[in-house]
Amino acid sequence: MTSPEPTDAAPTVGPDVVPVVTRAGEEDTATMQSGDAVRVSGVGPQHTPATRIWFGQVSNAPGYRSPPHHHGEAETGGYVLRGHGRIYFGEGYREFLDMTAGDWVFVPPYMPHVEANMSITEDLVWLTARTPDNIVINLDEVPDESLQGYRRP
Repeated sequence: MTSPEPTDAAPTVGPDVVPVVTRAGEEDTATMQSGDAVRVSGVGPQHTPATRIWFGQVSNAPGYRSPPHHHGEAETGGYVLRGHGRIYFGEGYREFLDMTAGDWVFVPPYMPHVEANMSITEDLVWLTARTPDNIVINLDEVPDESLQGYRRP
C-alpha cells in the first residue's frame, strides 16, 4: 500500500486546537443510543475539537441487544474487549458474524444491523470508531425469535 500524495489542503482545525484528554468518568453519555446498546463517547465533536471522528465504548448487558439500526454515511470499526457479540445483517437479519475478545469488525455505511450480546451471564464491551460522527438511525424493531440463536436472560 502506498501513502497518499501530499496536498496543500488547509488543515481542518485551527492553529489553537491542542490535544484533549477525556478523563475516566468525564465521557459524554448523551450519545445516540439503540435500545440496550449503550454508547459512551471518549472522542467526538460533542465534547472535543474533533470534527470527523467519533470514538467510544459500546456495551450490551448480558443477553441484550440493539434494535435494528444503521449509521448513515459513517463507516464503523470496532474492537471487542470482552464478551461474545453477534452482528446480524442482511435480508431479515438472517446473516450474522460472531465476535469475541480480540476480534475486529467493520460495518459499512447504511448497513442495517443488530448488535447482540450472545452471553446471558457476561457483558459485551467493545471500542468503536466512526467517521464522520456517531450517526445512529434506529429502524423498525424485529422479534427476538427472528434472530438465529439469540435469547434473553
